[in-house]
Amino acid sequence: MSGRLILKLVAWTLALTLVLLPVIGVLNGWFAAERWPVRQLQVDAEFNHVSAEQIRAATAAHLGTGFFALDLDRVRASIASLPWVEKVEVRKRWPDTLEVHVLEQQPFARWGESRLISRSGVLFSAPGAESMQGVPHLSGPDDALEDVIDFYTRAVHLFTGSGLSVAGVALSERGSWTLTMAGGAEVEIGREQAEPRLQRFVAVLPRLASTRSGGSFERADLRYANGFAIRWQTGTAPLPAATPTPASKGDRS
Repeated sequence: MSGRLILKLVAWTLALTLVLLPVIGVLNGWFAAERWPVRQLQVDAEFNHVSAEQIRAATAAHLGTGFFALDLDRVRASIASLPWVEKVEVRKRWPDTLEVHVLEQQPFARWGESRLISRSGVLFSAPGAESMQGVPHLSGPDDALEDVIDFYTRAVHLFTGSGLSVAGVALSERGSWTLTMAGGAEVEIGREQAEPRLQRFVAVLPRLASTRSGGSFERADLRYANGFAIRWQTGTAPLPAATPTPASKGDRS
């Protein structure tokens, strides 16, 4: 390679460097960031659990790099780390605007002591979850989440029209089901044939309630082979609540 060709290559390399370096510097925020600052933040959100102030605080640390160097992935991750945030969309709009769209988690139920279930069936943690009212309280092993939601849905359907509403469902580690009604009454279902047992109970309950002068049931135990037992709020002891005689405790499951 001749010396003249080498000089030409060096000259072209220097020229390209001089042209590209300012562009790269601007895009990476190395300099001139103040010439194209992000002046406006437009937030589209429901603001039920996430405030505009929280979103502004989460984005503030990223805005000083200027319009071109603003890293949207980092902005998105910063906002997504806020409690109650399910999904974040961000984009830049020339010449000086950052647009943010935040979708909040929609709680469907409480899970255990301190977590919530979103309407999409995802577990998440949020401040105040342990005291949230107006949603059912479900519990069980985490790997049985879908089963518990499904059983709750079917139990609600079974009690439709009965005047009673299901407030919670619990699945024990041993696989035993328990319902909590809106008035505080408990229905102990057990492990085996949970839905058939509950269907029989719902079918018989109106007839049993019609024989009572007042009060509703306090606790129902469906873990019998041939029937179930009910303790009424005005009563003092569990009473057999089916034509067949309940089996002994050893036969319950």
